[in-house]
Amino acid sequence: MVFHPPVAIVAKAGDAGKYKTGLPAWNMILRGFLSGAFIAMGGALATVCSTGIVASASAITATPGLAFGFSSAGIGALITGAVFPVGLIITVLTGAELFTGDAMLAPMAAFIHKISWAAVMNLWVWVYIGNLIGSIVYAYIMAYGPFCAVDPVTQAVSATGFGVRAIGIAAFKVQYVGLMGNWSAFLKAIGCNWLVNLAILLGICADDLIGKFFGIWFPIMAFVSTGFEHSIANQYFISAGIFTSQFASAAQLATINQAQLANLNWVGFWMNNMIIVTIGNIVGGMFFVGVLYWVAFRKEIAALK
Repeated sequence: MVFHPPVAIVAKAGDAGKYKTGLPAWNMILRGFLSGAFIAMGGALATVCSTGIVASASAITATPGLAFGFSSAGIGALITGAVFPVGLIITVLTGAELFTGDAMLAPMAAFIHKISWAAVMNLWVWVYIGNLIGSIVYAYIMAYGPFCAVDPVTQAVSATGFGVRAIGIAAFKVQYVGLMGNWSAFLKAIGCNWLVNLAILLGICADDLIGKFFGIWFPIMAFVSTGFEHSIANQYFISAGIFTSQFASAAQLATINQAQLANLNWVGFWMNNMIIVTIGNIVGGMFFVGVLYWVAFRKEIAALK
């Protein structure tokens, strides 16, 4: 298995960031759309695979909206984390654009190649828009597909067990209200993108498919299983919950935390999650990976030129 030394990984990350900032806006949006949909595919798979695992009352209390089970909530978290990474693996291997990865790669290019910060911001804006569109499109596909059932006689539409699970996940993700709620979401977002961008670096580290696969898989599994917050994944999770909630019966909705459910709308989407999680993701990727690795290896990188 061929792999690159740390200084080469950091240099390659800067090269990748420089290439990405040079793309035309329409291409950034298109590649962003693809990655948003790919991350949503991982989120949809995680939703399905974690459905129906009955948790103990204590486990449900500990992780509201994320009811896992067997004898431990951690087992369910592991199952969810194990399947979610498919989205980032597809993104990296097919050249799509993910905002949270660009939160590290583009600043790295600015540090190493001295590209403008205007170019960094331009990439972030267009890719974020593309990610949002792709995530919402795939959320619509899931909500009106596997998350609902249509009665063949009456044509009445109801939420499936997978759909109820999707609503529960979404309701949990819009619970971040007030100073402490926002602080919690912010810290979860930092931890998330710290791990996501370590996965990006490990993907760059290896030259072969298997090496890239496992390099990406472990950190992403870790962030999902730990319970961190990823802005692009949440674009899918919360949208899917909002779309699916219209099909759920009162009895189904009664199984979900009502205080959380009250915030499950497009205002809650932005104000209780997306804004603060996006900021935290930027800090986690740009500072905890981009800045720290650039400072650690800048002399060695300069020697490579």
